Amino acid sequence: MTSLDPQTAAAKPVEPVRPEHLPEHMRSPGVLASMLSALVEHSSTQTDVRKSIHAPWHTLPHLPHVAALIPGLEKLAAAHHVGNYVALRGSEERIFESMPAATRLGMHLLFYGGYQVKLLHEKSVESILKELSIREGRIYDSPDSAKSIPSFVQTYSIDTEELAEPDVNKYATFNEFFYRKLKEGARPVTDADDPAGVCSAADCRLTVYPTVDLAQQFWIKGNNFSIPALLNVAPDSEEAKVFEGSSVAIFRLAPADYHRFHSPIDGTIGGTVDIDGEYYTVNPQAVNESGFDVFTANRRSVLYLTHTASGRRVAFVAIGAMLVGSIHWTAGGQPGTQVRRGDELGYFAYGGSTVVALFPRGTVAFDADLVANSAEPIETLVKVGWSIGRTNAEAMLDN
Repeated sequence: MTSLDPQTAAAKPVEPVRPEHLPEHMRSPGVLASMLSALVEHSSTQTDVRKSIHAPWHTLPHLPHVAALIPGLEKLAAAHHVGNYVALRGSEERIFESMPAATRLGMHLLFYGGYQVKLLHEKSVESILKELSIREGRIYDSPDSAKSIPSFVQTYSIDTEELAEPDVNKYATFNEFFYRKLKEGARPVTDADDPAGVCSAADCRLTVYPTVDLAQQFWIKGNNFSIPALLNVAPDSEEAKVFEGSSVAIFRLAPADYHRFHSPIDGTIGGTVDIDGEYYTVNPQAVNESGFDVFTANRRSVLYLTHTASGRRVAFVAIGAMLVGSIHWTAGGQPGTQVRRGDELGYFAYGGSTVVALFPRGTVAFDADLVANSAEPIETLVKVGWSIGRTNAEAMLDN
């Protein structure tokens, strides 16, 4: 996401992504899939990411080569913004993040999802999104993809001085830069010695809800969302009972973000469970749409941790998304390992993605500013290690 200054953001209305808002010739899912495929393929030869899948929506009228791949959208972009507002923590400021053109196309394809809809050589929306995600991962794993790193850094104003390897010429592929490491100490943990603390698991846009019911009221609108569906367990299973009514933290990582994720608690690594699924976009406009169940439909991997302060289990769900190559566990893949808040658990390869953390009912109290923003509802920009809440005293006494 590229941020717009308030004056630019206010110059045009924000258009919600709806099928009827597209030019008439683009309302066929086959046409949309062909355009998204063209953008992905273009990224294999175009070293400037702003001229392929990362083309910001608001720049389309000024990018004739991109407009030629997705004809008609540039006129819509000239009249409307597409994207999301996010809150800057510690201030009243809101910034607008312009949606990339590829994400916009992926959003529209969601309206045609379901295996009953066939397009492009009798393939479903789901199979096409999977193929394109795998294709983009291969493109960004190739040595030639490293040429795209400088434009990616410039597009998203990435601070290379905080990286463990600040020289972008040292990265062998684009993906290697995408899941880059930071310098030691670049993300200090707030009140690191306080055993009750809970911190952000990622550089991300964050929403938090004291109960899953509130999460569904304000944010997760999918008709079929449930905790058992998210964890891929039976409704009468032990896991479903443990996390019934749980508190929910949703960490959404945009493509520009540092893509390693970290432990929000002091705890012990348990087992992981991989769940096959789709490659839908996790943009808020998809999560907030009642007809889409992206969190429970997408490919994901669940890590269970035991919280040191309370002795309770915490579920850490890493969710892939459109054009995401894969989910990798580092310390999170080593059962029995003790981790501290802020310790790395794993990383996502290319793409935007999300982590959902579940805390059993009554375990944590989220920070008041985050709860207020989430009820607005609006995401808050946070970084790894920042406080997001505390363990309740009653839960501490249970240990």
